[in-house]
Amino acid sequence: MAKANRTLLNNLLVTLWLLLVALFGLSGCSDSSPQLKPLTSDSLILAFGDSLTRGTGTSLDNSYPAVLQRLAGVRVINAGVPGELSAEGLVRLPELLEEYRPQLVILFHGGNDILRKKSATDAKLNIISMVKLVQQSGAEVVLIGVPEFAIFAVKSLPHYAEIAEQLELPYEGDILPEIVTSRALKS
Repeated sequence: MAKANRTLLNNLLVTLWLLLVALFGLSGCSDSSPQLKPLTSDSLILAFGDSLTRGTGTSLDNSYPAVLQRLAGVRVINAGVPGELSAEGLVRLPELLEEYRPQLVILFHGGNDILRKKSATDAKLNIISMVKLVQQSGAEVVLIGVPEFAIFAVKSLPHYAEIAEQLELPYEGDILPEIVTSRALKS
């Protein structure tokens, strides 16, 4: 992988880690913000997604789940599968929820649906189904928006914010578009 791509990916991972650490403080947000229960040192987080979760382009030790585990002091399972579509993730998720019984799931999925020009409606329904599976398992969900690339802008797909609002989830939709468009984060 080219040095510029590795640098961008490493910056993405560091920035995601900072975001996720900040999520532990969501209980201090305004009353209208979705709130997470505090995690304890024996809590388990399931980081569920695709190549960005897995850490493709860097070592597994530098993936955002590994960095989060080291710095936050909680166990984080890296359940990222490169190239996975949301329909495939929906099939895979129940077994992971049963096996690990996480307290928190970081859901960062759907980028490959966009890249492969799959139905946005189907991807949205798959993400909603994933959220509901997580909630039925007793775990909480943090939703991370996946960006779409338009001619003059990079922004998270609107359906992620819609899902977060509809299901009252903590949501981050600005971080990836900011990373992708930041000249300071490119070598």
